[in-house]
Amino acid sequence: MKGQSKFKDEKLDMLFRGIMKLKTLDECYDFFEDLCTIPELREMSRRMVAARMLRENRVYSEIAELTGLSTATISRVNRSLKYGNDGYSIVLDRLEEDGK
Repeated sequence: MKGQSKFKDEKLDMLFRGIMKLKTLDECYDFFEDLCTIPELREMSRRMVAARMLRENRVYSEIAELTGLSTATISRVNRSLKYGNDGYSIVLDRLEEDGK
């Protein structure tokens, strides 16, 4: 069910509403550096890069080499792209619209 999170609750609602209040890239850096560890942030950014590369039809071995992700993680990102809630696609489409 797209749009119907399996883990939706009030605490996550507060987190996501807070994220939506961030207005600048610097505010995002400040918030996420407070919220997450550097390895967690790097992992999330690598997954975003992998999602973009998968949409470009790049092969797993190339994605693994360039991102440092395991092929299992790349496979999970690919499953999310194909059968998930379209979260990656929404973000990547909007970034493309902005030319980023």
